[in-house]
Amino acid sequence: MSETIGHERRKDGATGLRRGWTTGACATAATKAALSALLTGRFPDPVSITLPKGETPAFALCHQERTDAYALAGIIKDAGDDPDVTHLAEIVVEVRFLGPGSGIVFKAGAGVGMVTREGLPIPPGEPAINPVPRQMMRDVATELCAEHARAADVEITVSIPGGDRLAEKTWNPRLGIVGGLSILGTTGIVHPFSCASWIHAIHRGVDVARAAGLTHLVGPTGSSSEAAARALYPHLPELAFLDMGDFAGGLIKYLRTHPVERLTIAGGFAKLTKLAQGAMDLHSGRSQVDFAFLAHLAEAAGHADLARRIAGANTAKEALDLAGDDRFDLAAPIAEAARREAVKLLRGAAIAVDIVVTDRAGTVVARAG
Repeated sequence: MSETIGHERRKDGATGLRRGWTTGACATAATKAALSALLTGRFPDPVSITLPKGETPAFALCHQERTDAYALAGIIKDAGDDPDVTHLAEIVVEVRFLGPGSGIVFKAGAGVGMVTREGLPIPPGEPAINPVPRQMMRDVATELCAEHARAADVEITVSIPGGDRLAEKTWNPRLGIVGGLSILGTTGIVHPFSCASWIHAIHRGVDVARAAGLTHLVGPTGSSSEAAARALYPHLPELAFLDMGDFAGGLIKYLRTHPVERLTIAGGFAKLTKLAQGAMDLHSGRSQVDFAFLAHLAEAAGHADLARRIAGANTAKEALDLAGDDRFDLAAPIAEAARREAVKLLRGAAIAVDIVVTDRAGTVVARAG
């Protein structure tokens, strides 16, 4: 079934929100439009491509240009209802023919990064165009050239105007991708709020850190806990700090099969309470603080009256404040329980785990491990 970019695009079955398209899908469509123009003199608009799972979306061109030497096509990326940093960015592809035997060569234009560190699926010195988008563009170029009885000796340059500024909001600087964004995607489709891109970034962060020889990684839930962890471990390079966010499970499960010697998880009291309860997705929309769980910790320590008040608390901060007023260290058993849950999820992987709990001001209130 064909889908055309626009507000009528079908919705994601799980969320009811509009799906979007990856930068890789947009770059593939732009490649097909530009190469078609170079071969025939005409730009297909809209231009249809086949995604890895067989879907055939059509993309409208926002820009087109052709000379005897090259052709260029631009497509505005629509991420649907997902809060993607590249939503409405222009993905531009320029194609040129190369000499016989050159094959298909990828270049990074303005706003597309270059890989500088080991550990990513693309080696250093190459444009940050991931394997699946590369294959999609190769397939399009090979097929079109074959239709016109010529070898696929083509240079494909991908650009994202303003991509260098957008990249500052992503993991790319930490991963050693310099100068711009990455061309990503495995299915071509962005599912709203699927969180897949964030978890993918966590995994690549682990890969790059391991390739750099790091043995101690830190997974903070946010900027305050990261600042606290940096103060505790000033010797660690920036590469060691993975922006885990809410995805404790995404980090811990990946480390099971890609281990390091030591993992520190740092987070606010509320987030790590949820980890202590056994939740591995710490987002407020997908897990909640169990005040009965907190009350039980107080009661087990002989603070029965405090337990009753904690059970009626409105927020985790209120529970922590109530415990402080009663001179009960509620954060300490949370740190211990969070560590036990993380170790349990590692399923025997030889990784030393420690936990750092902070309050809302970013002050360390408990440590375990």
